[in-house]
Order: sequence, then C-alpha cells, then structure tokens
Amino acid sequence: MNREQKAQVIEEVAESLRESSAVFAVDYRGISVAQSAELRTTLRAADSRFTVVKNTLAEIAADRVGADGLKPILQGPTAMTFVRGDAAAAAKALRDFRRSTQNTLLEFKGGWMDGQTLSPEDVDAIAQLPPKEVLVGRLVGMIVSPLSGLVTALNNLPAGMARQLQQIVDRDLLGGGAAPASTDSSTEE
Repeated sequence: MNREQKAQVIEEVAESLRESSAVFAVDYRGISVAQSAELRTTLRAADSRFTVVKNTLAEIAADRVGADGLKPILQGPTAMTFVRGDAAAAAKALRDFRRSTQNTLLEFKGGWMDGQTLSPEDVDAIAQLPPKEVLVGRLVGMIVSPLSGLVTALNNLPAGMARQLQQIVDRDLLGGGAAPASTDSSTEE
C-alpha cells in the first residue's frame, strides 16, 4: 500500500469514526470469507459496517478524531464495526454470530461510544439491551401513564359534581320543594 492509499484509508476510517454513534472492535481470527460476508449483510440491516483495518492506520484515524480510547483496543487482529444506527442491534448481531460459532469467533475487544471507551463486558451488556424501538415505546408508556391518570381524574371531576348535584336535588336540600301551607291569623276571627 503506497502513501496515497494509506492516507485515503486513514481519512475513510476517520470519517467513519466521526459518523458513527458507536464502534465495536472484535478479534476476527478464524472467520471465513463466507462468514464475513454473512455478518456484513446482517450488520447492514442494523445500519452498521464491519471492516478490517490495519491497526496503525486505525490509530492515526483515532488520533485525528479524538478517539484516543480506541487505541489500546487496537492490538492484534482487529475488525471494527462502525455503527450509525441502533448500537444494541449491531452489538446483538455480533453476539449472535459469535454464539452461532459456539463462542469461538469474534471475541469482543471493546469499543467506543459517546466519547467513552467500552470494555468487552460493556459491549456484551449493550448486546443484551432491547432494540431502540422497544426502549422508546417503554419511555412513551412511562410518560403517558401519569398523563392518562390525570385525564381520567379531570374527567371524573365534572361527573362527580353532577352526581352530587343530583343527590342534592333528590333529597330536596335546596329548599325548592313545595311551599308550606300558610295560615293567615286574620281570617280566623
């Protein structure tokens, strides 16, 4: 690879790092070309890209974008997954692929997310999260629940008031019933 090619690879990796919401690094030893193609297809559905980059070039790109936390992870054979979509879906795809190979391929090395370095355990924990849509649904449910209770309570106020007024009318507590017969003392004489 000549200097121009290296410079182009560094710029592509730096751009991928800038655009990614997360980056997961795995040890790719032992993965076949067919398995790699299958994994790339799966990750594409999660708006992620799986690529192998020379560690030295990836380190230079990490320096350019301020992702210094990635540098310690870039030891030995490393493939990087650049996540632009749902990080949990991408981590889950990597974990599921690993499980399908009886945990012999794609060992998590760590990652980078929101300016923080991720340990292999962190990446595994992200893989166990529900998909983004489910989390958003749960959040909306948590927000809507108190509001629906408030709406119900506010709807019950007029209904309660109407019941109380009806009871007052039914019991003739307003004094609007039949007038008592008047006795005129002047006519009795």
